[in-house]
Amino acid sequence: MNNKSTILVVDDDHAHRTMLRTLISGWQYDIVEADDGSTAIEKVKERPFDLVLMDVRMLKVSGLEALDEIKSYNPAIPVIIMTAYSSLETAVEAIKKGAYDYLTKPLDFDKLKITIKRAMEHIRLKEENRILKESLGKHFDRQNIIGQSPAMINLLETVAQVASSEATVLINGESGTGKELIAGAIHFNSPRKNGPFVKINCAAITETLLESELFGHEKGAFTGADKRKEGRFVQAHKGSLFLDEVSEMSLAMQVKLLRVLQEREITRVGGDSAVRVDVRVIGATNHSLMNMIDKGSFRKDLFYRLNVISLDIPPLMERRDDIALLAQHFLEVFVKKNRKQIKGFTPGAIDSMIRYDWPGNVRELMNAIERGVVLARSEYLDVEDLAIIQKPMGEAAEILHKPDDTDRDISLEDVEKNAVLRTLEAASGNKSEAARRLGITRKTLHKKLKKYGIMP
Repeated sequence: MNNKSTILVVDDDHAHRTMLRTLISGWQYDIVEADDGSTAIEKVKERPFDLVLMDVRMLKVSGLEALDEIKSYNPAIPVIIMTAYSSLETAVEAIKKGAYDYLTKPLDFDKLKITIKRAMEHIRLKEENRILKESLGKHFDRQNIIGQSPAMINLLETVAQVASSEATVLINGESGTGKELIAGAIHFNSPRKNGPFVKINCAAITETLLESELFGHEKGAFTGADKRKEGRFVQAHKGSLFLDEVSEMSLAMQVKLLRVLQEREITRVGGDSAVRVDVRVIGATNHSLMNMIDKGSFRKDLFYRLNVISLDIPPLMERRDDIALLAQHFLEVFVKKNRKQIKGFTPGAIDSMIRYDWPGNVRELMNAIERGVVLARSEYLDVEDLAIIQKPMGEAAEILHKPDDTDRDISLEDVEKNAVLRTLEAASGNKSEAARRLGITRKTLHKKLKKYGIMP
């Protein structure tokens, strides 16, 4: 299969076209020729080209006229204009009409080679960015956020309403609940979806570096600042900025963030000129900001600036109806990723996952499924494969604390043995059920029963 890029060379000078064909072919490009602007237009409509290299001065249809037609038909195609008449006016007009670059005859071959290479790279990057943006949009599409519980349905309905607005949003939720996913869903379903979606975790950056990361810095602003750097606010211009764990900002940084939200402009560290920014801010926290306000560690005025729209993501334990759906989704993802042959979960595994409280929320569930897929030895994941799941004692704890009819001193081993036996009895001898109630694996239960001499 031929993977070479194809260049359309347009010039009414046959000798010049022949020279260009020989030269550019040697740079590993395929060449198609046209002797006039009208022929070039026809060829562009007949087949796709990666680049057009076109002379300006031609007898029938000039390069500038052809440029208009070509760009109206295919705005993405890069066109490099050539002319023997070094005219600034012609160059400006060509660039205004959408030309990628402008070269004068006689051509500097090294410059021609570099210009073609840059144009090809420019188009490749634009296509990669388009594909990436589409994939990100699909990843953060609210339709792909998994959940059928009433809590999630209500949340997604609110996200749909909020996304179309310009309001600042504060997302509240425990660690691992998917705050970034919700922030992405807001951005990629908003009028800003074609702009950047920039993320920063305020807890992951030291206070001294956070200001530079957010607002940028001038050259020489501090040791190591050997050039100007744009911050996340400038990077997010015309898009959205997701401030994760905004509660971790110092009071001094909170003041500076408040000013940006009020004035819609930033000042780089070490600079004195303000830069206007058009950014929608989406904040997130796993702390109660109202409690922090009461303690004096979070500014009330910043809270009200961030909390124009408040979204609360429920913890996984409050949306148990979604656990099986999420587990199946993660199973499919990690089975494909690890090229494993796993069909699903045993009923015991599903039951254990639904009963477990998941203090680490969706992130913990995802990690448990990935670990299970990697270590699984059968076609179905069982409780033992999800070893990260440590169910609190639950019903066994109640049995453990049940008053005994004697006041004698007993050892910890006796207490454990008593709890195991009573749980096994309550489960009608079903070892899998007893293990589930105790929060241990069936294998661990077998070891304990052997230890107590109850089974061989």
